[in-house]
Formats: sequence, C-alpha cells, structure tokens
Amino acid sequence: MGAEVGRGDVVQVDGQGDAVELRAALLRMRRSGLLPVAFGGLVTGGGLPPGYGARQFRISELSGTGTESLRGLTITSGNGLGGKTLALGRPYAVTDYRSSRAISHEYDAAVASEGLRSVLAVPVVVQRRVRGVLYGALRQPFVLGERPLNVALDAARELEQALVVRDEAQRLLSFAQAPPTADPRAWEEVREAHTELRALAARVPDAHLRHELLSACAKLAAAGAAPAASATLPLPGPRPAPQLTPRELDVLSAVASGATNAAAAARLRLRPETVKSYLRAAMRKLGAHTRLEAVVAARRAGLLP
Repeated sequence: MGAEVGRGDVVQVDGQGDAVELRAALLRMRRSGLLPVAFGGLVTGGGLPPGYGARQFRISELSGTGTESLRGLTITSGNGLGGKTLALGRPYAVTDYRSSRAISHEYDAAVASEGLRSVLAVPVVVQRRVRGVLYGALRQPFVLGERPLNVALDAARELEQALVVRDEAQRLLSFAQAPPTADPRAWEEVREAHTELRALAARVPDAHLRHELLSACAKLAAAGAAPAASATLPLPGPRPAPQLTPRELDVLSAVASGATNAAAAARLRLRPETVKSYLRAAMRKLGAHTRLEAVVAARRAGLLP
C-alpha cells in the first residue's frame, strides 16, 4: 500500500526537549523575584512509562546556583525534601533545611555546599503520576509563604502541560513509524493519527519536535499516496502538485477524518469561519468542488494519507 514507513524513518523524541521545558520552568520561577535559586529533575528510564512506580529522579537542571554541588544528585523516594515530595505527590517547604525535623538529611552536604537554607519542592504530576520535582530556594532562613509556593506551582503546571503534549507526540510518532499496509480499517487509524499529529504540531513550541511531527505527517501522506490513487471519484485532468499552506492542510486533514467545520475548529483552536476560509482556499487550489473531491485530490497528490 504505497511506500512503507520503516522504523528507521522517524526520529524518536529524546530527552533534550524535556530539558528545554524544565529549564524554562526554572527560569520562570527565578524571574518572579521570589525564588532566586531554582533546580529540579524528571523521572526517567527503567523501561517503564515515565513516572510509573517512580523510586528516584536525578537533579539535572540548575538555575541561579553558584556551585555544581546539586547537579546529578539522585533523589530517592522518601529521602530529603524532594524525596518526600516524590513519594507523597504534594508540595513541601522547610524554613531551614539543615535543622528541619520534617525531612531526612541524606543530602545535607550538597545543600550546604550551595548555601541554601529555605527550600520548597513541588511535584510535577502527569496523569496522576509524579514525573519530577521542582525546587525553589533562598540562602536565608525565611518562611516561604503562599506567593513563592504559587509561583512554583504555576511553573510545575506549565511543565506538566508540556509533558502531556510530548507524551502524545511520542505516542503518535511511535504509531507513525510502522503504519499498517493491508487492513483498510487499520489504515483509517493511520489517517486519524495523521490528523492528530498535524493538530498537535500547531501547539508545540519546541521547533525540533514540531519538525519531527510534521516530518512524520509527510511520511504518512506519502505512504498513502498510492492507495489514494486508486479512488474511483473522478477529478479534472492532470494538475501541477498544489501548494497548500500548513493551515489549509491542517483543516483538510481534519475534514478527511470526518470532522465537521465546527469540530475541526475546536480541534485546531480556530474560529469556524476561519476553517471555512481555509477549506475554500484548499478546494480552489485542488480544483475540487466538494469536500470529498478535495480530500481525494489531496490523497492523490500525496498530501494526505
């Protein structure tokens, strides 16, 4: 069924994007002016889904620190402030880390080397699983009240949303690596995945990940070009390959999955009138008079799977 998409054709999402998102969360905490030191890490590896049965994480990103004493520190569930947050999935704060009786003190040496006193930790929770911990800290023993806690929680929520998008991207990219080549019903799943990938790409701020998503879309479309060419619906004679804009292709992909204009607008976060405008432009470029003709023409041209 057209060109097969092999497992080597799509690059896996790696941890670099997660590091970018984590650094952005820490920078947001510091820019508040309430948490001059911020650091954190995400749960990784082990062959399990991220955050599943998490027993530890590694502090991988630092912002505002004066030493490297915290970098690479492995935090075990239940140990120290971050380990307590990892184990219980709740934010915690201490006014003076080294003298606090609310936590254990396995990591005192690293904390002391950085000169930290007041420290808070908030969990990063995705689908009810702790995926990491963000810390904010002061070098004086002051009570960390509601304002700095809310700053840290807001940063964690933004990071959570970024991880949700990445998880969905990874799921769809994994599916796109080896689409079915025989069962027509399974091929419809490929087309639905293509639609979801395009909609997701428009929401991804990471340019590298967005490129991967759109590359996967292009490979799925190329894989579907041959079967689409066997469609029986006639179209006007040969035309040069149409040049659709990314948004026109987004809308046409949603329409191809059976979405109404209203549903396409909701999926793509556009106004229904805007969807209609993009759809009319795509139909004109494709020389189509109906939505179905436009979809078939796009599949023949290798623009849709």
